[in-house]
Amino acid sequence: MKLEFLKCHGSGNDFIIIDEWNNDYSFSEEERKELAVQLSRRGGPIGSDGILFVMSSESADARMRMFNSDGSEAEMCGNGLRCAARYAIDRTGKKELVFETMKADLPVAEVPEIYEGIRTFEVAIEPVSFDPASLPMSTKKNEWINTPIPEIQEEISFTALSVPNPHLAAVVNYVDDSAVQISGERANECKQLFPNGTNVSFIKSLSAQKIFVRTYERGVGLTNACGTAMSASTLVSCLLGHQPFNEVITVYNPGGMVQTIVNKKDENFFIKLRGNATYEFEGTVSLDLENPSGTSVLEKKDFPEEKKLYEKMARYAAESGVQAH
Repeated sequence: MKLEFLKCHGSGNDFIIIDEWNNDYSFSEEERKELAVQLSRRGGPIGSDGILFVMSSESADARMRMFNSDGSEAEMCGNGLRCAARYAIDRTGKKELVFETMKADLPVAEVPEIYEGIRTFEVAIEPVSFDPASLPMSTKKNEWINTPIPEIQEEISFTALSVPNPHLAAVVNYVDDSAVQISGERANECKQLFPNGTNVSFIKSLSAQKIFVRTYERGVGLTNACGTAMSASTLVSCLLGHQPFNEVITVYNPGGMVQTIVNKKDENFFIKLRGNATYEFEGTVSLDLENPSGTSVLEKKDFPEEKKLYEKMARYAAESGVQAH
């Protein structure tokens, strides 16, 4: 099997785009899972946090399905949706589109740059729910707001929400990678509480309208960035009074930075996520789903200028008081 692919990243959260929209590809559900596992394998010919399948849609301009590197499918992926948005915008010439995702049809658009030279894309992160059943989270509580979860960490208070994929977010004074990893592993091993697993984020408020987020991503592990986690973390920061609603919040992460806005209307929340969608390389891969060791990249084209620009922005983010550890 030969497939054309594009490797890209949002805030260092990297993906392989497979275009079923313009190519005559047809995959079974098992093949999608196997493709994600084989092509995303670190140390392999490509390597990534997951695969974005860009497809045609009956309800929107295009459709995105995201599979993690372990073969599991995510309900939503904010960094991935920015990458898919750029891909579709580049091919249609339009500045605004609507993407079908698992839970909702969401608007995407190219917007003014958040850093000079970095093309920037805005995506909606919806729907938002604090109902534990939406994660799902097995509890008798109607909501879980800023409360410890003894099975995970007795001394840290978490807020549970879906956006629409599941998240636990905690505001802390100190972000420790090992604590994030332990919390994430425990949450995803605790099937009686989180039967489908969950993403886990630690948040540190840096100053007015600036936060740092570190995330354990379900199906991936510690990640440079997770778009929905940064969105959920911003909402939790606003909800707990650490940051303002209806204002641009800069979210720093180990992979760089993004911007978020949380709008509140009555009891409903609407999140916008803005950031890069950087192309790394594209090419053709040859693979046999029955023989993973035979996978090879036949053709490859790099995007060195995009990489340099993003590295410049990442250095700026790291030098801008982002040290939360």
